[in-house]
Amino acid sequence: MPAHLQDWGSAIRLETAGIESDAAALRFAAGGLCGLLPLILGHHLRQMATFSDRASPPADMTFHPRAIGIACAIGAVGLGLGYLAMAGAPARYLGVNAGALILGLCVLAAIRQAGTAVRLRPGTMTLLLSVLLLATALGGARVDDAARWVNLGGLFIQPSLVLLPLMILDFARSPNRRSTWGMIVTAAALALQPDRAMAGMLATGLAVLAIRRPDDDHVSRALAGAIAGFAATLIQADRLTATPYVERVFQSAFSLNPIAGMLVLAGAALLLVPAMVGGARAQGNRDIHAVFAAVWGVALVAAALGNYPTPIVGYGGSAVIGYVLSLAMLPKAAPARSRGKDMLDVGTADDSPAHRLKCVVLA
Repeated sequence: MPAHLQDWGSAIRLETAGIESDAAALRFAAGGLCGLLPLILGHHLRQMATFSDRASPPADMTFHPRAIGIACAIGAVGLGLGYLAMAGAPARYLGVNAGALILGLCVLAAIRQAGTAVRLRPGTMTLLLSVLLLATALGGARVDDAARWVNLGGLFIQPSLVLLPLMILDFARSPNRRSTWGMIVTAAALALQPDRAMAGMLATGLAVLAIRRPDDDHVSRALAGAIAGFAATLIQADRLTATPYVERVFQSAFSLNPIAGMLVLAGAALLLVPAMVGGARAQGNRDIHAVFAAVWGVALVAAALGNYPTPIVGYGGSAVIGYVLSLAMLPKAAPARSRGKDMLDVGTADDSPAHRLKCVVLA
């Protein structure tokens, strides 16, 4: 815990030690953690968003943002499988989430091995993917007047959960005219679906980027389109009801028992760890890590407040694949101290990891 919250942690430990019932003690500790977790996350996010230079680890230390992210993804999926098993979810649900994790990791491995046979101009991939999201809004599977899914042999996939985090982070790496139009088309697509959670993810991610880069006209235009799209979702009715094991997972887990609630809470917290570690240790890449935290933080908040899918820890392969793919936008292993240089190669070299990712996604 941050220094200003450590007294609260000590108080919870002392109070828990005096409770005779293990179940009651665990329930009390879980309640205390739920109350403190927003303050803990807020502290680390404020540190990431600061513009002032802070002390960093020694220059000879290295960290691996993508490796940390992969470990967190595996851990979060594992905790989610534990919750699903405790909640009595069908075995198929567990298989879908585990299979989505394997598929996502295979794609990441393919990115490293992919060649550069397909050459795209910067921003083209974001624009193409935005058209795919627009096509989903216009011709996708509809449920209660919402068109957010594609039916693949009886398995419903939500393309926005798979592609939107990737698109936002790709735009953050190298905003230009094409990617800006991609963000605007995406905002329109999310407004047509409509999907408040994904529209809020887009608007919040771009707002964080605009705070970090106030003089970037591309970011400002994209943010204006995202805000308009989010506003359009707010004035439309959202009649979707909660699906067991998919939405309202935080509430249902704690109503089941404290252990299930802690599994879900811990899995959700793991999703933000790569951004916190990277934001604290990679001086030159805080923009990307701050956007990453905003994107997945909004997804978690939306899941807690409304009938929206709970990423990773709830049933649904789309979020699992989307999270793993978004890890490819984090920087490679690099010295923890940037020495004034940006460790994230935001250039447009055809052999960059971002370009190889685009080749695989296009395929």
